[in-house]
Amino acid sequence: MNRMKKWLGNLGVLLALAAGLVAWIFMPWYGVVALAVLVTLWLLLTHTGRLALAASQIGIASLPQRWGASSVIVIGIAGVVGVLVAMLAMGEGFKATLNRTGSDSSAIILRGGSQAETNSVITRDQIPLISSLPGIAKGADGKPLLSPELSQVVNLRTKSDGTDANVQLRGVGDTAWALRPQIKLVKGRRFNPGMRELVVGQGAQQEYIGLDVGKQIELANQQWTIVGMFASNDSHDSELWADTETLASTYQRTSFQSATAKLDGKDGFKQLKAAMAADPRLKLDVQTTRDYYGKQSEGLEKLVKILGTVIGTIMAIGAVFGALNTMYAAVAGRAREIATMRALGFRGLPVVVAVMLETTLLALLGGLLGAFLAWLIFNGYSVSTLSANFSQVVFQFKVSPELLWNGLKWALGIGLVGGLFPALRAARLPVTEALRAA
Repeated sequence: MNRMKKWLGNLGVLLALAAGLVAWIFMPWYGVVALAVLVTLWLLLTHTGRLALAASQIGIASLPQRWGASSVIVIGIAGVVGVLVAMLAMGEGFKATLNRTGSDSSAIILRGGSQAETNSVITRDQIPLISSLPGIAKGADGKPLLSPELSQVVNLRTKSDGTDANVQLRGVGDTAWALRPQIKLVKGRRFNPGMRELVVGQGAQQEYIGLDVGKQIELANQQWTIVGMFASNDSHDSELWADTETLASTYQRTSFQSATAKLDGKDGFKQLKAAMAADPRLKLDVQTTRDYYGKQSEGLEKLVKILGTVIGTIMAIGAVFGALNTMYAAVAGRAREIATMRALGFRGLPVVVAVMLETTLLALLGGLLGAFLAWLIFNGYSVSTLSANFSQVVFQFKVSPELLWNGLKWALGIGLVGGLFPALRAARLPVTEALRAA
């Protein structure tokens, strides 16, 4: 009967722990702050809370004597938080780069059903039809601000290891520059129409060999001269730009792959989409560039989140066992001290809270250390990865405050789980047995 009662009690603790972890994971920051305030008020204003605070002060004061064992918790949790934040920062940086590329004031037009520029085709006879549609803004010369463009993937060698990588070579006209005011020339000049000249993004120049202004590279068995470099702080930084017609003749292209348009006011997108759907000659899809580039980042972002969560969970389980072993050893080593407090009137709840507070403090230190190292090492770290166009996009890791906060929540969750069972053991420790064992 006693064994069954103990088993049911342990099962209840496990179920409560699982429910608490789920609630903790989904709890917003203000919920965590409110919970911390309530616990603080309970510790300061209630008799039981003050007993728990006094007991925890005794345990925390002895931490320097147990720093070797306690550092296992701190370092283990720091590793979990550092790896988790770093991995998620990669997805966050890729998403931020693509989100900066698009806006709600411009639209991209692709062949119906196409998910990216590489598998899209827009024929030349469709361009005048698109230009005549309502919803497209006009420039100072009265012409529609529409840029038919080509996208060609070329191979260049990376500076990091000399391996080949896919790079996007975009064919554009004069209108492309007006549609993307964020792109600024930082060196050299623009390419001349009809000439085999290139303007490269600063991200591509930093990532690949031979893209310095004034140099020549070979593409499609032709020599191209790099005449300028631009900065855009988005995915265009990873591209090479050339004259559309020159690129089309070099690679024997008879059609375009996309068309980017400046929208005419707030209702421009609705007007353009409705007019395009009404013309049976245009079996094309249109979406804002913000939506288009946002969708390009979804796949990698989801993959990184899944991998980061799985790896973080595996490491967190290891950190929990490390915390359990450390705190069980701490409870065993302080058996006489805990028994003395119990004999002086400290009941089970103050003892449980005291051990939990001690573990939470160590977890918080580990979380802060891991978050700081992740921010110090990875925030702004440049890498490149494949985009939906099967070309490399150069971007920077982004360690955002939200990621740091999530990392700290993981740390505190590990600390709470790792300290719960040793705390319950300390509270159930028979006073007379502990005093005799000591």
